[in-house]
Amino acid sequence: MESSSPDDRAAPRRVHLDNRQVRTLAHPLRMRLLGSLRIDGPATATALAEKLATNTGATSYHLRQLAEVGLVSEDPDRGTGRQRWWQAEHDVSEFESTGFDDDDDARAAVQWIQANQVRIMADLAERWMAVEHHQSPAWRDAAGMSDLALPLDPARLRALTGELWAVLMRYRDEAVAVGADVKPVHVFVAGFPRTEERW
Repeated sequence: MESSSPDDRAAPRRVHLDNRQVRTLAHPLRMRLLGSLRIDGPATATALAEKLATNTGATSYHLRQLAEVGLVSEDPDRGTGRQRWWQAEHDVSEFESTGFDDDDDARAAVQWIQANQVRIMADLAERWMAVEHHQSPAWRDAAGMSDLALPLDPARLRALTGELWAVLMRYRDEAVAVGADVKPVHVFVAGFPRTEERW
């Protein structure tokens, strides 16, 4: 199967999360379900349950909760009879933290979602480090993390994040040669002001 060219790739579908959506999404299984559908594409509740080591009943229930707020939907081109296929409605979720200042429950949900993203990042890094000695030298040299403390104000931090995001979208849209050593790679962009002088 040939990869699409940059001109053939659609722009990522984005959703600016509202209060109801963040409250619904703030659940570990729901975040994993949405992530799986975004990364691996449409799937049935049974396949998702097997992949995520849970039961089909729980998976179906939480998919319906995500569907109620427009984050997932049934894939009309794949369903046959009682077999329902689900798909992500968006590629990217966005929100402004200050957009929930007047809703205590939504604000708490956003804080949970952000903390969960940090847990996911740590888990992915630990899993890679546990198996990296079995990987090729090319992958071992390419993968990793780094950090840098920069003197920024809010406007420059926002600009930096926007530029980094544009680079990520360019790499997402570039065609990949058939047969190349391609794997899904999780890239996290984070920028947090230091809250104390010591590291």
